[in-house]
Amino acid sequence: MKTRLILASLALALACGTAQAQIKIGVAGPMTGALAVYGQQMKNGAEMAVADIDAKGGVLGQQLKLIVADDQADPKQGVSVANKLAGDGVKFVAGHLNSGVSIAASDVYAENGILEISPSTTNPNFTDRKLTNVFRTCGRDDQQGKVAGAYLAKAYAGKNVAVIDDKTTYGRGLAEETRKELAAHGMKAVLSESINGGEKDFGALVSKIKAAQADVVYFGGTHADAGLIIRQMRDQGVKAPLMGGDGINSGELAAIAGEGSIDGTLMTFSPDPRKIPGSAEVVARFRAKSIEPEAFTLYTYAAVEVWAQAAEEAKSTDTAKVAKVIHSGRPFTTVVGTLSYDAKGDITTPAYVVYRWKKGADGKIDYAEVE
Repeated sequence: MKTRLILASLALALACGTAQAQIKIGVAGPMTGALAVYGQQMKNGAEMAVADIDAKGGVLGQQLKLIVADDQADPKQGVSVANKLAGDGVKFVAGHLNSGVSIAASDVYAENGILEISPSTTNPNFTDRKLTNVFRTCGRDDQQGKVAGAYLAKAYAGKNVAVIDDKTTYGRGLAEETRKELAAHGMKAVLSESINGGEKDFGALVSKIKAAQADVVYFGGTHADAGLIIRQMRDQGVKAPLMGGDGINSGELAAIAGEGSIDGTLMTFSPDPRKIPGSAEVVARFRAKSIEPEAFTLYTYAAVEVWAQAAEEAKSTDTAKVAKVIHSGRPFTTVVGTLSYDAKGDITTPAYVVYRWKKGADGKIDYAEVE
């Protein structure tokens, strides 16, 4: 009997030791709903990053345990998710996707000593609030909007530009930054409108676009709404191209808009990490699994890399110590290139590129950098 008790106690101790040898981290984004395609990208990126790090010995000699959290692209749900992750004892979260969700959740993370790195939160307020625990692997809307506005001012000089947003923190902020840049070039939008994201009928909006004789429509929002707006513009005979930000970077855009309608659609996004020589091996492994690492996949992978490298240098998973390393300005080698951070938590070498969606010689719809 005593022998059994000793063996049981030993087994329990070993089990507890194994549990303690794991570092819990999270990836949080919209795993369900209209933006689930982006949540899946984030999940794919985080899962492969964790697998690759664990295969090399983990972080500080411990394996990583990834917890996937669905915020449904809703700030309230984001706060709930953040509290749940805090209760689970996570040290780091790769996320969230949406600016409004990230900003809401970041306060919970700050209160609980959790470090957050978003692959896609572009609203300036995310890092402007002086929280020391927040970072991103992407740029900011005041940078992205500047690129979009400058392009529109040059490509559509003397033409009519309509600016639409979806009322979200991300969409409204990006549209406003684009308007600012247009104004700096002496241009004013002939139409400024807001929509309710998730609507199905944009007929009234399209009628206003037509009445304003818009030559191009700038949209601050995501691909699900953008695709329907494009489709319904074409249905009403409006040929003006739509331009959006990183929120429309999804292969689903073509399916929603229709292959015959999406051609010529413009978009700003970070440099395509799939084309970086250093990412070739990781990209190949994604494709071997029939996963195309588009949009935020590799930027999420990079978020995990930055945290892991900083934790190794800090010799700790304590957020204050890890954040100090990231804020130091030292370079991090990642799948999206070399990243370093300023005092706010923004990358020091942000870049946005203008892309155009079109059908290639192989018949596939994809985007390519505008020459």
